Amino acid sequence: MDYRYDPIPAQKPDTLSEAERLIRVEAYYQIMGSRRSIRDFSDTPVSRAVIEACIRVAGTAPSGANHQPWHFACVADPAIKREIRLAAEEEERAFYGGKAGDEWLQDLSPLGTDAQKPFLEIAPWLIAVFAERYRLEDDGSRQKNYYVPESVGIATGMLLSALHQAGLATLTHTPNPMKFLNKILGRPTNERPMMLIVVGHADQQAMIPRAATLKKSLDQISSFIEQKAR
Repeated sequence: MDYRYDPIPAQKPDTLSEAERLIRVEAYYQIMGSRRSIRDFSDTPVSRAVIEACIRVAGTAPSGANHQPWHFACVADPAIKREIRLAAEEEERAFYGGKAGDEWLQDLSPLGTDAQKPFLEIAPWLIAVFAERYRLEDDGSRQKNYYVPESVGIATGMLLSALHQAGLATLTHTPNPMKFLNKILGRPTNERPMMLIVVGHADQQAMIPRAATLKKSLDQISSFIEQKAR
């Protein structure tokens, strides 16, 4: 990738009115406000073309020095999904067996989660999100990446938004540790697995915990510092 400064015109200035802006963002909020984490998936297929389109959205995210330090490994192969499930459940048994600590497990109890993760096999796609800690050049040298967790976090959020826009159900799954994903998926050591995103369609009988619908209010998640009257 050529990192030389070679400026080109920016996008055309926005001509939306304030009212139009508000209508757009309120409509988007209504869409995203219906997103919930799903643990009961059907095996209804999802085309690769849809997954690719969502990954392209994630790839437009901003990143430190535009290094784009992410990789999305998209898995539909049943044998590989089975291998991932077995490895993830091994880590989860240790987690729920005491590794997490009493307070963490108590906080999880309203969500009804446990070490069994059948959705890792049932859902048609698993997307493993990797963070590139540093770049490896062709000559084997290392090149620094910047703001890696922040950059990958933004891209992952945009991916989840795109998947929801596509009408798909998702679940973010973070077994700890996740180094088994490097081995199973053949990813290099300079990449650190950050998350598994389970993607597909919710089963017709899918249920969600009531606690998962409770979202903090605007006042709880934001503050506004505006110019004071003089």
